[in-house]
Amino acid sequence: MNKHFFSAALFLAIASAVSAQDFERRAVMNIRPSGDRQKCTIEVVVDGAVEVEIRGDHAMLRNLSGAPPQWRRFECSSPMPPDPVNFRFQGVDGRGSQQLIRDPRGGGPAVVRIEDPQSGSEGYTFDITWNSGGNPSGGYTGREYPNRENPGGAYPPPPPPPPPYRGESRRFTSDQAVDVCRDAIRQQAMDRFRTSDIRFRRINVDDNPGRNEWVVGTIDVRFGYDREEPYRFSCSVDFDSGRVRSAEIRRSDEDRDRR
Repeated sequence: MNKHFFSAALFLAIASAVSAQDFERRAVMNIRPSGDRQKCTIEVVVDGAVEVEIRGDHAMLRNLSGAPPQWRRFECSSPMPPDPVNFRFQGVDGRGSQQLIRDPRGGGPAVVRIEDPQSGSEGYTFDITWNSGGNPSGGYTGREYPNRENPGGAYPPPPPPPPPYRGESRRFTSDQAVDVCRDAIRQQAMDRFRTSDIRFRRINVDDNPGRNEWVVGTIDVRFGYDREEPYRFSCSVDFDSGRVRSAEIRRSDEDRDRR
């Protein structure tokens, strides 16, 4: 009987190891860095709750509840270094909640928890960014970000914009303008609504005449599991310096009320 018990235990151990390996993923390095700002984008399918653990150029999906998660994308500009400088987490897409529960300080992994409360699976996307150089300005290092170990921490300020391009043209690209606007709007929304569960529905450079230095779009702000409100936003961006001149968030129905 002991022999049969040992065989069953060995089978379960092997099955568990194989199952865990199915949730591992190595990053594809096909994202261009923005100045010294490095980035990874992760996209997974969740039906329940999972934790995503990132270390270097490897990531692991850990299923907490519900159906097994699935990988869609893990792309980086470079492997995340130990104790990255100016580390930031940003949820990009998904109907549920995404939270950074462990920042990668002291050489540990970054861990993001995703909870999908509704039935059926949903795609979730998030970004992690950091600076490839040092941190002489004493900026955000990831230690102040609120997480399970530090729930009272303050949200980090947006990272400084990358330096202007050298050469004949010193203007920022549309993609860079969209990135700095997204950071400014997310920070403003977190400060205003006291939540990090913010989903960008649309963001692009305004194509109306005379508005080519404006970035506009829409976001959904989720308050708990049962309330979500849409908002419109706009940013005025200086394409020479890459800085946001102004950023405004307003309810989607305010434009109608103004008419």
